Amino acid sequence: MANATYGVAAVERRGAAPVRLALLAIAIAALILAPLGLYPIFLMKLLCFALFASAFNLLLGYTGLLSFGHAAFFGGAAYITAHAVKVWGLSPELGILVGMAGAAVLGLVMGFLAIRRQGIYFAMVTLALAQMFFFFCLQAPFTHGEDGIQAVPRGTLFGFLDLGQSLNMYYFVLAVFLIGMFAIYRIVHSPFGMIMKSIRENENRAISLGYSVNSYKLAAFVMSATLAGLAGSVKALVFQFATLTDVAWQMSGEVILMTLLGGIGTMLGPFFGAAIVVTLQNYLATSSFPVTIITGLIFMVCVLVFRRGIVGEFQNSRLGRRIMERLGA
Repeated sequence: MANATYGVAAVERRGAAPVRLALLAIAIAALILAPLGLYPIFLMKLLCFALFASAFNLLLGYTGLLSFGHAAFFGGAAYITAHAVKVWGLSPELGILVGMAGAAVLGLVMGFLAIRRQGIYFAMVTLALAQMFFFFCLQAPFTHGEDGIQAVPRGTLFGFLDLGQSLNMYYFVLAVFLIGMFAIYRIVHSPFGMIMKSIRENENRAISLGYSVNSYKLAAFVMSATLAGLAGSVKALVFQFATLTDVAWQMSGEVILMTLLGGIGTMLGPFFGAAIVVTLQNYLATSSFPVTIITGLIFMVCVLVFRRGIVGEFQNSRLGRRIMERLGA
């Protein structure tokens, strides 16, 4: 009987696979065609912050670690990439790799110091370390202090694709976003991802099963920092500057807000959360309405009405559960 039930479930999952692939193809096609109706710079900003929020969600949503210092990885990689491309003359792809490597090293150092604490103590340690890095960026000569690194050339990708053209830059950012999201998906659905979830649900039980919890936490922290650095590096090329705003504590708060709005522990939640925040910032920037107050009000409504975030509440609704069952998720 059990074998028959398992066989039926396997058939249902195989039947749902073409549907999932079709929905994925539609979503990618929509992103490819999006510049025809929307401003490419706005779309690139959205994709960068969606990847940043997804990287943060990898740590909070799937490992259960709340970091108040992720701006250090995002902004640190932006500074490194901007300096490498402008001063060292590296190509954009190499500049991004150098920025990611810098974010990974910074994540290794910060994670090694922070994972020894839990809960609010972990969050406060990451905040303190991020603030130390902020003051380093304020004083370091290569960051140019409050002026930041400006006029960063986008360069030529792989020696033939001119990123100075907005459409070329957009499709490059889209490719980076899709690669980053695929990497997060594979991490979450791997055996390593299962261990991350077990640590989130019951750390003591994971320890009792023989797992080196601190090692897995550190690995998840470094992966999240590296992907956040990827988002920061690309953002530096898109806007052609890196400033103290990228490493300020407000940026860490912003990515937490995006993740909470969309839904912690969901693959699509950070994207929708980033879309809400970036859209409000973009379309209310020239109005008389204070963006921060409106964002705060929306956050309050979501916390009161959508306790699991927008995507999280949808997935837990009756309609959402039916759709997830049909898709075999």
